[in-house]
Amino acid sequence: MMNIPLCIPNIDEEEISLVTDVLESGWLAHGPKTKEFESEFAKYMGVKYASSMNSCTSALQLTIEALGLEGEIIVPSFTFSASANSIINAGCKVVFGEIDYETCNIDPGKIEELITDKTVGIMPVHFAGQSCNMDEIMEIARRHDLAVIEDSAETIGGEYGGKKVGTFGIGCYSFFPTKNMTTGEGGMITTDDDEIAGKINVLKAHGMSSSTYEREKKERPWLRASIEAGYNFRMCDVLSAIGIVQLKKLDKMNDLRREHASYLNKYLGDIEAIETPVEIDKAKHVYQMYTIKLDTRKISRTNFISKLRKDGIGANVHFDPPVHIQPFYQSLGWKKGDLPVTEKVSESIVTLPMYPQLRKSELDHIIDGVKKAVG
Repeated sequence: MMNIPLCIPNIDEEEISLVTDVLESGWLAHGPKTKEFESEFAKYMGVKYASSMNSCTSALQLTIEALGLEGEIIVPSFTFSASANSIINAGCKVVFGEIDYETCNIDPGKIEELITDKTVGIMPVHFAGQSCNMDEIMEIARRHDLAVIEDSAETIGGEYGGKKVGTFGIGCYSFFPTKNMTTGEGGMITTDDDEIAGKINVLKAHGMSSSTYEREKKERPWLRASIEAGYNFRMCDVLSAIGIVQLKKLDKMNDLRREHASYLNKYLGDIEAIETPVEIDKAKHVYQMYTIKLDTRKISRTNFISKLRKDGIGANVHFDPPVHIQPFYQSLGWKKGDLPVTEKVSESIVTLPMYPQLRKSELDHIIDGVKKAVG
């Protein structure tokens, strides 16, 4: 039987070779490869600064702290809990915003009604590879003097209006193995702001203003002084080496994802009980996930996914339950019924396999499997 997992990272001999070079160099952490990766990522995104991190979660939290935000931050509930958790861990309050049914991204038309005198920021989460409507979000932010922290974990290389996602506000990215490019674990922050970039680099490295690699070149490299009570949120050179190669392949990998999604849309789009993903005007969707919505009045999602899995198709769900009805956030006063569109999507969405290496025979097997599961 054909076996198609939900996702497979695209790693080959070039990544393995560069990692081997790093291991043999003896400089495994916070060294030249990390500097190179940051420089190349900033160049790719078209920004002044990129600062590597140990995760996107750390990136989100550190950005809030570097901005000095204290108050309420608006974020969609239809996301992985890390988005909201980072707000809490940075000492701010989460305010969940409703999503647009079609895109599953935060609905700009519902943001302004949530803004109070305590609101300090908006955290748009670019879902599954497609940008939020950044024109409207940035206009709202300008009008109310709010920070914009983009959770771009799922949309690396995606675009809106010809501009890379994550470069409208301060961008935070994930390199988890399921993402469009990977380092195993890891993340990145991008910004054009000199002051914020400096604060981020201090806070991520125990509050020290210079790295081990930079100090090694000085007359007294042993001098280490913390100017802030920082964290160890850094990325090591071994992972950065993987990132350097993955970044070179990113556009090609994203193009393949787009081709696969187009093929699936063509043959799944005419099934009455299924809604396939859409690409909004001005956006370049890079399909970190390929998600469909079921008409749950006609199809049991649990049975549907069970049939796909029995057929060797690694289907899953992202995201159920949405964050606002997870136990911790219910303890803060959120409850089922607060976000009806979010809850409707959460109860009907299904994630199908998506990765660059998918072959036509595997795409055809997914299509056939979906049709059989629908019945």
